[in-house]
Amino acid sequence: MVYLITLILLSVDQFSKYIIRQKMSLAESIPIIKSVFHITYVENRGIAFGLFPQGSSLFIVISLIIILGIIFFERKKVIKSLKERFCLGLILGGALGNLIDRLRFGFVIDFLDFRIWPVFNLADSGVCIGGILMVFFLLRKRPRKERTVA
Repeated sequence: MVYLITLILLSVDQFSKYIIRQKMSLAESIPIIKSVFHITYVENRGIAFGLFPQGSSLFIVISLIIILGIIFFERKKVIKSLKERFCLGLILGGALGNLIDRLRFGFVIDFLDFRIWPVFNLADSGVCIGGILMVFFLLRKRPRKERTVA
């Protein structure tokens, strides 16, 4: 299941970025819902949301460590919960999607622009949603007494 979710997210992410590169000019913005949501072509040389634009090699290494870690956990069947494995698929698909961009172009293609937030892409969404849900599911698994002691 992890690899199916990974493949779906990776395919949709790469296809959407291909369309953006083919049909739009850099910095072009198309309003979908004026002043709320635009499709804006951005080349992001940093990590998520354009942070740390000078560390491309470091981000490649970090991405590879995350990807290899997830594959290791998947092969060893460390995580058995279907929900948690779904989260791993989202994180792996997102990490691979942005790694492919970084290796091919030296930057990541971003295009989802909600105007009040930095421009991002589907791979970013997979990593963020997968990570947030994973934390949520793991915290819910802990016994109630453990959760309240801080």
